[in-house]
Amino acid sequence: MADNKFLPILSQNLLEILNDEEYYDVTIEVGNDPYIKIFRAHIVILNYRSPHLRRILSTNEKKNDGTLAHIKLPNVSPEIFQIILRYIYGGKISLEECDPSDIIKILNAANELSLQELVTYSQSFLIENKVNWIEENFNFVYQTSFENNSFLELQKYCTNLVSEEPDKVFKSSSFSSIPEKLLISLIQNDHLLMDEIQIWDHVIEWGVAQNPELSSNFTNYSKDDFKTLKNTLQHCIPFVRFYNLTSKEFIDKVLPCRKLLPKELYEDLLKTFLSLSDPNSKPENKSKPRTAKSEPQPVLMNMINIFGSRSHENQQESIESREPIRFPRNGRTPRYSKYDRM
Repeated sequence: MADNKFLPILSQNLLEILNDEEYYDVTIEVGNDPYIKIFRAHIVILNYRSPHLRRILSTNEKKNDGTLAHIKLPNVSPEIFQIILRYIYGGKISLEECDPSDIIKILNAANELSLQELVTYSQSFLIENKVNWIEENFNFVYQTSFENNSFLELQKYCTNLVSEEPDKVFKSSSFSSIPEKLLISLIQNDHLLMDEIQIWDHVIEWGVAQNPELSSNFTNYSKDDFKTLKNTLQHCIPFVRFYNLTSKEFIDKVLPCRKLLPKELYEDLLKTFLSLSDPNSKPENKSKPRTAKSEPQPVLMNMINIFGSRSHENQQESIESREPIRFPRNGRTPRYSKYDRM
């Protein structure tokens, strides 16, 4: 008999307890005016299922006058909490029936209640089943993933996606409103498929947007204007790889706003780029280039490719001799030349 045969029955019984109107001993006030709903629950179940609720309950002084314990959750909507409360009791949730935007709300609520299992499952469900919706609402999902360090799986998925298709963020209508933390996560990405001069242009664009009183034309800037923009971009500039620019790009796009850069950085950039004779050339070995992300091939696939290619070159000879390709008997991977790795 399978060990988990009776779990569905147990789950159903616990859900019946949730609906019990006689033995509950805690009330939960969920939502904000005018959308507030009171839920009834049981301290022992909440205590063991949610670390967050356990902390709240532990601070409530026990009263002997028959007054019920009371919890307030203003950051969660009643509709979402209803779904989560059934999960807390029954250990089941059906995200297939939920709108993707509601799954994001479930994710946030689960994180607030320290329901790590549900946090992990909600992220995986979105990534595996709602790819189109994520792409259509990419900025919203991307920002949500970086609002909390618990959403690492969603962060990783979004970061990989934006590395390959950066325009999803940089050319979106809401780019100027993204948080600084999100912008930094983008421009420090080694695999961002975008020219460095475009990255610099977008950083400037974002900085100006944070200060509506500033113009995008630096020729009209006062000393105070440069100071304002420099303060806005002070955490972003260290992640722009200026040495990946061409000499012409530096002169055309960076030199006019040199007052935004730290003095030491600017002086070294000026010295470096003035030493280049070709305006389209770039400094060598001064900065790490951004490269497309590639997945390493497994050892077995390398072996198959190598031996397969050799077999193809000597196909006629192999057919005639009927000798199979022989792998090393000691089980070790054969050493490759530099050409084999390419």
